[in-house]
Amino acid sequence: MKEQVTNLEDTQKKICTKYGFTFEPSSLHLKVGISLNVKEGIEPIHALRHPAEGDTTGWYIWSGDYSEDEDFFKPLHLVHLMEWCPSILPYLGLPAGCRVLIADNGNYVDVWEDVSLLNI
Repeated sequence: MKEQVTNLEDTQKKICTKYGFTFEPSSLHLKVGISLNVKEGIEPIHALRHPAEGDTTGWYIWSGDYSEDEDFFKPLHLVHLMEWCPSILPYLGLPAGCRVLIADNGNYVDVWEDVSLLNI
């Protein structure tokens, strides 16, 4: 598992370099907010990162359409994303203020900065 985590961090650092961002690690014991439909493999996959707070990474991940429902996001330890949505893991080293969109079974990826995410 330790080697797997090291490889994941290396991959995340490469993604940050590719898109011109500073690496901001997301520890596997911290939580993300996630919609339950992510586990169903619905596309596209959306992710955004607010500043980390408490025991969270600041990441919110959902599939398909966004919902304003109070219970849309559930807390999930990042380590469980290996089962739920491994395709998002390489992008979770991007810093707060980033968004990610993954579609077409990972063949389409868009990463961009959204500074409005820093003001929550």
